[in-house]
Amino acid sequence: MADLVEEAKKKASYTAIDEHVDSSTSVIGIGSGSTVVYCVERLAQRVKDPNSALKIKACVPTSFQSKQLIVEAGLPLADLNAHPVIDVTFDGADEIDESLNLIKGGGGCHLQEKLVAAASKKFVIVADYRKESNALGVQWTKGIPVEVIPMAYVPIQKKIESLGGTSKLRMAAPAKAGPVVTDSGNLILDVFMGVLRGDAVLDTHLKLIQIPGVVETGLFMDIAGWAYLGLQDGNVKRLANVTSQEKQWKSV
Repeated sequence: MADLVEEAKKKASYTAIDEHVDSSTSVIGIGSGSTVVYCVERLAQRVKDPNSALKIKACVPTSFQSKQLIVEAGLPLADLNAHPVIDVTFDGADEIDESLNLIKGGGGCHLQEKLVAAASKKFVIVADYRKESNALGVQWTKGIPVEVIPMAYVPIQKKIESLGGTSKLRMAAPAKAGPVVTDSGNLILDVFMGVLRGDAVLDTHLKLIQIPGVVETGLFMDIAGWAYLGLQDGNVKRLANVTSQEKQWKSV
C-alpha cells in the first residue's frame, strides 16, 4: 500500500509540473509536504536537461523543508519579498473537496503556504487519491490547523468553545517535549468544527480568523485552480475550479 501511495504522489506531481511549467515560467512557489518532494524532483530533472528551454529564475519556499529541497536539488532559491509575484505554486493538501476547498497545515506550514499561494498567478495542488473528499472533515479527521500567538492560546481555545467547537494544542512528542512551534515561532491549535460543506467553509474561516491572536487558519477557499490526484490504477485525476483560476490571476 505504501508503495502504491508513493507512486500515486509521484505520478500526480510529474504530471502537474509538466503541464504547468514551460519556457514562460520564471518564478515558482514550492509548497511543503511529502508530495512536493516529487514536484521538486521533476522540476530539477527538466531544468537540468541539456535540451531544456526552461528559464527558472527563482523558487520560493513555504517552509524550512521546502527550502532544503530547493537547495539540495540545485534550483535557484529566493524569498517572497524579492519575488512578490509568482507564476505558479505547487503544493499538497490534507483534504480536497469537490470545489477545491482545502484543509492544509498538517505539517504546520499553512501560514507561509497561504502567503505564497496568495502571491501566485496559478495555485496547483498535487496529492494522492486518499485526499479527495465530498466535504472537509470527512477524510481528514485531525481538525483544522490554526496558527496562534503563543501567549493567547488558552483564551483562543475558550473562544472556540463559545463558537461550538473544540481544540487541542498540537504537541511535538515524541520527537520533542512540548508543543509544535511553527517556522514563524507560533503554536498550532487543531480545531474541530464538524464536517464543512459549501458556505460553511468560508463561514468557519471567518469566525476563527476574527478571534484576537489567531494568525491564520488551514482552510483555503477560492484559491486553488487545479488539483492533480494520483490514483491507485496509475492514472491521474484532474480537477479544476475555473472561478478560482480567474480570481487568482486577477488578484496578483
